[in-house]
Amino acid sequence: MMRDAALAAATLAAAPIALAQAEPTSATSAGSLLQATLGLALVLALIFAIAWIAKRLTPGALRGGSLPLTIVASQAVGQRERVVVVEVADQWLVLGVAPGRVSALSTLPKGDIAAAPAAATAPFAAALSRALGRRG
Repeated sequence: MMRDAALAAATLAAAPIALAQAEPTSATSAGSLLQATLGLALVLALIFAIAWIAKRLTPGALRGGSLPLTIVASQAVGQRERVVVVEVADQWLVLGVAPGRVSALSTLPKGDIAAAPAAATAPFAAALSRALGRRG
């Protein structure tokens, strides 16, 4: 009986110690989770900062003396092919652009592009109306 009483006293004395040890474990795991989350956020912020810096430091920006280019006009001539007019200084370059290739087609003096006449679409609209059987 004495032995049982001593065992019960030891168990009661050990219970607060076990609880005290259990609380830091949950606090430690919460702290570890917070530390891991902050570390992940720091790594992601670092990745975005490096991407932003890399975007700003393009090869053209490092040279500094790049030519001002302006796309004057562009027209698709196929599914993935285009004819592009680019203004460089006081002249226009007519370029053929295809996947993986750019070809110089012509060089023109700088000029003005006239707006396409709106009447050019009227014959098509009339032909479509006739084809659909409508009068208009």
